[in-house]
Amino acid sequence: MALIQPFRALRPQPQLASQVASLPYDVLNSAEAKLAANGNPNSFLHITKSEIDLPEAINVYDASVYETAKTNLSAFISRDVLFRESKPCFYIYQLTMNGVSQTGLVALSSIDDYEHNIIRKHEFTRPEKELDRIQHITISGAQTGNVFLAYRNQEAIDQLIDNWKASKNPVNDFTAPDQIQHTLWIINDDSVIEKLVQLFAEQVPFTYIADGHHRAASAAKVRNNIQGAIPEGADYFLTTLFPSNQLRILDYNRVVKDLNGHTPEALLAAAAENFQIESFGKEVVRPQAPHQFGMYLQQAWYRLTALPGSFTNDPIGVLDVTILQNNMLAKCLGIQDQRTDKRIDFVGGIRGLGELEKRVNSGEMAIAFSLFPVSIEQLFAIADSGEVMPPKSTWFEPKLRDGLLTHLIYES
Repeated sequence: MALIQPFRALRPQPQLASQVASLPYDVLNSAEAKLAANGNPNSFLHITKSEIDLPEAINVYDASVYETAKTNLSAFISRDVLFRESKPCFYIYQLTMNGVSQTGLVALSSIDDYEHNIIRKHEFTRPEKELDRIQHITISGAQTGNVFLAYRNQEAIDQLIDNWKASKNPVNDFTAPDQIQHTLWIINDDSVIEKLVQLFAEQVPFTYIADGHHRAASAAKVRNNIQGAIPEGADYFLTTLFPSNQLRILDYNRVVKDLNGHTPEALLAAAAENFQIESFGKEVVRPQAPHQFGMYLQQAWYRLTALPGSFTNDPIGVLDVTILQNNMLAKCLGIQDQRTDKRIDFVGGIRGLGELEKRVNSGEMAIAFSLFPVSIEQLFAIADSGEVMPPKSTWFEPKLRDGLLTHLIYES
């Protein structure tokens, strides 16, 4: 059963929260981060992307980047931009996008649970990305990145959280430049805290990493690399837990640089072996059901529907990303490994299908595919089976902001 605990968060002064809050470190490159933080000395990007305060030629994995993150974090505390909570608390974090809200519980989750598969995974991690976060956590002494966990919703937990929201005023409530509203409540009543711990222990057998596999893996390795006595804070990592019925996974689409030597006509003929193909001309094709795909080629859209026998019904085989990979990307376009092939790129659904047209029409890419989103139950089924999803299968939106709540691992 899931073990969670409250913590003494490091968080911004309420009047500075909107200035501090920043997009996750891994959705911005260095140039984008520097632009986003320009003119804002309170942006948390000075901590999570601290290379923006160093010469442009610096390697982002250089030791000075992590030392600068540590220095900047200390400066935020000394300038009273950030302060430490007086007692361990839980926090309710609500994100609202386009009038739709999702509400999670910010808590520490157990690294033992992570290692014993109570916290379930569905992605491989890359060593270089792990090492980056290991260095950042170890040198700064802080977990600055929040791991997005999902769990099968439980009415008792939902009710308790809803009641608290209805009876208390939020400590943060602001709308970011991307029009996402971020609202935060503190749960500081010991009896409610104890009840939440109990409910997760009794009613939530597993939690699932939706976003943040590298952050979770790095936190575990930091704990295991500590020499001597392990501080209690290192036994846990920063998470926000969302009930599954509030989550929506967006599509994660593909663009490919060339047709692997095919003419458009030959490619369509090859694809017809495994797909029913319908022409839609200029009408954008957004798949309306599993096993449907949109294909944009030579400024025209097609709808591809996978034919019976072109896929299996096991948790991985039934995924649309697998069907597209096996029957189109590998078989027709020669892309055997989406993780390493430089001819393919990925476009998150938040960018819209117009982005696919733009990249093909510009000549940068030759062909694009729109996909039907993976469901949260598919994600759960794959994680429960011990399998791993194909790369770039899920895009969760909206994103949690860094800087609103930070976990210091070397202090009780």
